[in-house]
Amino acid sequence: MMQNLKYRTAEHKDIPLLIELMNSAYRSDVGRSWTSETEIVEGDRINQQQLEQYWVQDNFQLIVAELDHEIVACIGLTFLKSSVEIGTFSIAPQYQNLGIGKHVLSYAEEFIKENAQVHEYVMWVLNVRLELIAYYERRGYVPTGVKDIYPVDAGVGQPLVELHLIEMAKPIT
Repeated sequence: MMQNLKYRTAEHKDIPLLIELMNSAYRSDVGRSWTSETEIVEGDRINQQQLEQYWVQDNFQLIVAELDHEIVACIGLTFLKSSVEIGTFSIAPQYQNLGIGKHVLSYAEEFIKENAQVHEYVMWVLNVRLELIAYYERRGYVPTGVKDIYPVDAGVGQPLVELHLIEMAKPIT
């Protein structure tokens, strides 16, 4: 299956599909999903306006992975001065637990190495998502000790439990 994954830069016409992908990956309990946040956050993960705001940023690139011409994953890259922030990383629930996430993350890391002069990959993870933190640790990311409040006013869902974000980073070698 991995050899059949095709990568490309997302196009503006993909936005409705990407919103559906991101929300289903994090806000539903369907398919093989292990990334669902339905027990800890209520509401959509992203909406049209939010994705459009990312879209117009010169330092943002959204990569999609397709399988048989169907978008099955995406990963967003925000290029900063000395790092790249990885976000909007989503795998369609029915394709989770098949190794696609590991493949997409590896592809993004190689893409960054080849296209940017930065020193580290950075991401933010919800503190209660211990299985997700462990997943990223297995891929070389470590918590930096930096924490941030959950962005309640950002329109990314309302927490059902006490939440904050933790920063994780991995040096580019």
